[in-house]
Amino acid sequence: MININGELFKPENAQIPFDNRGFQYGDALFETIRVINSKIIFWESHYFRLMSSMRLLRMQIPLQFSPEFLEEEILNLIKSNHLDNQPAKVKINISRKTGGLYYPENRDIDYFISCDSIENPFFTLDDDFYEIELFRDHFINSGLLSTLKTNNKLVNILGSIYAKENGYDNCLLLNEKKSVVEFTNANIFLAKGNTIKTPPTSDGCLKGVIREKLIDVIEKTEKFELKEESISPFELQKADEMFLTNAIIGIKPISKYRKKEYENTVAKELLGKLNVQARLV
Repeated sequence: MININGELFKPENAQIPFDNRGFQYGDALFETIRVINSKIIFWESHYFRLMSSMRLLRMQIPLQFSPEFLEEEILNLIKSNHLDNQPAKVKINISRKTGGLYYPENRDIDYFISCDSIENPFFTLDDDFYEIELFRDHFINSGLLSTLKTNNKLVNILGSIYAKENGYDNCLLLNEKKSVVEFTNANIFLAKGNTIKTPPTSDGCLKGVIREKLIDVIEKTEKFELKEESISPFELQKADEMFLTNAIIGIKPISKYRKKEYENTVAKELLGKLNVQARLV
């Protein structure tokens, strides 16, 4: 079942008009959420990021869009898909209502919520071999809009295609200043000794929920020093570890970048702390 503006439809009957502004102009955003046994993981952070993004895009937030309302919408959908007692991935799509060209006729929104099952109830460390490369054909623009989960993800899509065509598992994206910003589907962290580094959002990286939570975990762990600083491509092969983070995977260690092979000791330690913060253990 799929939720369209509060009404449940079977997937074959769930239709969005061809003049939907998300389709026509990319006038839309989305939020991807992990739900375990009917518990929405880091719901408050996801909710406030969604509201903040809608405000920045000058969308009219419906009066009923309280945390309680959207939580109930999500959990009802989970239950209708018989996923209330298992792990699930939920995606909320928001688009401005049909009407207008570049200038919208109104600021009101439509919302669509879908869900799928996932395998693990906990964030687990997948240490399968994972090789990455830089994607240099196109760049992420540094600035506020790039930090949002909007439908404008062509650079991420082309980077994913490049990775697949060249036998890599993922690609790192650069901004116009040639600084490393993020992976095609996740934030990046580098570890060198006890120093852990991640790009600042001013470089254009996604303002990821797991990024936010992991920064909090690192800052509360005395043995580590966190730096939110721009990352040069030249630093990648000097790091001891590199790992990606997103709301579904949690933490994924990188095995190899060019001639450099990485450890995963820090990633393992942080993953345990992340599970504790998410109250999954």
